[in-house]
Amino acid sequence: MSTKVTTGRSTIGFGCPNVIDPHHFVVDIPTDRKRPVLITENYGIRAKIGHELVERCSLPRTIWTALAETVQREFNRRLREKHLAPSRWHVGENKVERLLGKELVILAWAVERADRAVVCQALRNWGGLKPEERWWLYTMTAAATGGIDDAGKGWRQALYHILVENPLK
Repeated sequence: MSTKVTTGRSTIGFGCPNVIDPHHFVVDIPTDRKRPVLITENYGIRAKIGHELVERCSLPRTIWTALAETVQREFNRRLREKHLAPSRWHVGENKVERLLGKELVILAWAVERADRAVVCQALRNWGGLKPEERWWLYTMTAAATGGIDDAGKGWRQALYHILVENPLK
């Protein structure tokens, strides 16, 4: 994995600080296209209860493929605004800065059980939210139904309705 340096700040992947064990997310894209993409939150060395990993979402590869390019474009736009190097998705582990990771996870939770045909609607609605709104949605959802086995429950179901069924105005 290459390290990128711009404006004195070194990052790996999508803006993940290149320091010892930061709080970040990992998007694991398997070589086998029939296996799901796994998104994990890594609380890093600063976790209050020690090093902690939490599996947040498992996405069917077809759903991941439908959203990956748009998410990559949005993340790279934001990274460039901060004078950080852009990145791209690759097979294997992809590190994502913690706030961008939260934004990715709310989108993933919204479409994890959806039909591929509705991913475009979810992406448009997700794109219409401010980062701070995405972070709030993540915080609320993760606290109540943030585990890998919580698909379709509570806040996760609400994200589906917010991002998939809610038409843009």
